[in-house]
Formats: sequence, C-alpha cells, structure tokens
Amino acid sequence: MPADLSKPVTVPGFIQAKRDGRKLTMLTAYEYLWASLFDEAGVDALLVGDTLGMVVQGKSTTLPVTLDEMIYHGEIVARAVKRALVVVDLPFLTFQVSPQQAVENAGRVLKETQASAVKLEGGRNQANTIERLSEADIPVMAHVGLKPQSVRKLGRMAIVQRDEEQLLADARAAQEAGAFAVVLELVPQQIAKHITEEISIPTIGIGAGPHCDGQVLVSHDMLGLTPGFHPKFLKRYAEIRDVARGAVEQYIDEVQNGHFPDAAHSHD
Repeated sequence: MPADLSKPVTVPGFIQAKRDGRKLTMLTAYEYLWASLFDEAGVDALLVGDTLGMVVQGKSTTLPVTLDEMIYHGEIVARAVKRALVVVDLPFLTFQVSPQQAVENAGRVLKETQASAVKLEGGRNQANTIERLSEADIPVMAHVGLKPQSVRKLGRMAIVQRDEEQLLADARAAQEAGAFAVVLELVPQQIAKHITEEISIPTIGIGAGPHCDGQVLVSHDMLGLTPGFHPKFLKRYAEIRDVARGAVEQYIDEVQNGHFPDAAHSHD
C-alpha cells in the first residue's frame, strides 16, 4: 500500500503502517533545505539525529552534542516539513540521570521545535524513563542494538549486536513502557525478523536487514556526502560530494581564467 502524501504522518499513523503492512521510510535531517526536499520526496519520517555531531560538526562521536543544539536543528527541520513525522534525538546525558530529567528535556524539545516525538537510546534500562515520558504524553521512539552513545563502553562504533535474548527483551520492554516504535541498529537480519514479528510497534532498521517494518539511513551517507564511509549496510544512492566538488573546481577555474562572469552574467 503506497503512502498517502496528502496527509501529515502522525504517531498513530506510524503505528498503523505496520498493521497495514506498509514499509516505513526515515532519513536524518539537520537543516531546512534538505528537510524540505526529503519531505517533498515523500519520506515518512525525519530524524534530527545526534549524528549531527559527526556529519555536521565534524566530531568523532555523538557524545558532545548538547540539548540546545538538538533544539536548534530540530526547530529548523520541523519548520521545513509539511508531511513527515519529525523525531528529535535526546543527546547523551539529557535523559539518563532520571525520568524527571528526561521529561523536562523532552518537553523542551516538543515545545521549542514543534517536532512530534523524541528518540532515546535504550530498552530495558530505560523502561522507567520511556514509561514516564509516555505518561506525560510525549511520544517516544526507542533505540536498541548498537547504541552510539555507548561508544566509550564498547570501544568502537560498528559492532553487530547478536544477543537475541537481550535484544528481544529490550524491544519488548520499550513497547510495554509505551514506545511507539523502536530502532534496531546493527542486528543480524534473522534476529531483527524475529523481533519484528514478536512486537506490535514498528521496527525501524539500520543495518538490520530487510524484515524490519521500515528503514532509516543517515542522509549524508546515502547521498554520498561522507567520504571513506562504506559499512556493509549502507547503499549510496548518489555521489553528491563528487558533483559538488566538480562544480566548485569549475567555478574556481572559470574565475581565475576570466571566463566568469561573462557577458551573459553581467549587467550593462
């Protein structure tokens, strides 16, 4: 069943897509131009991810990203969007201290950005927080499997998570606590399939195979804007970095050689 591009995507509609057997699409977005383009193309959801620390700010992890930065980018993205569901990440140490801290910070996100939901990393260990957020009518997307905010504990980013019992328990705990969806990151496809069949809320995969209810990719990666990044799960749908570099090199050459501006691009 194709998406209805005439109606805004809501949290209940996101859940209904799983019941209808319709695959969900999600991309990251951090600013107005790309957010409006992705929305016009018909993507179901836009994630204002704390990955902005890496792809926008050039940092090595997501850990330094602040709540104020997420709110700044979240407001820009939400302002650009007419249809897609906008979800904003809660960055490191903005929800782990206590459920009350999470409610206050997530509340700021919804009030100041006009986004529809927040996302946080965790399953069983964040069940109390997810439940408290849900009780405050703040929609929550959970994130299990590889959790980038745990990079210091794990030692590196790209580690496939293979403990099926733990992964399923995390997804179930998130659902029971009130999450409306769960991201599965770097999970073997058969485990992701099992989890998707066992829970009633949508699973959104990244490096978790084709059996999830939807997929998410970092937009900079799938558009070919990030050099030297080629994980197994990533399909690059364009090589925009090469096109942009070529255009800039041509511009430099034409200016230096007196070919731009020419008469067609000058006023009399």
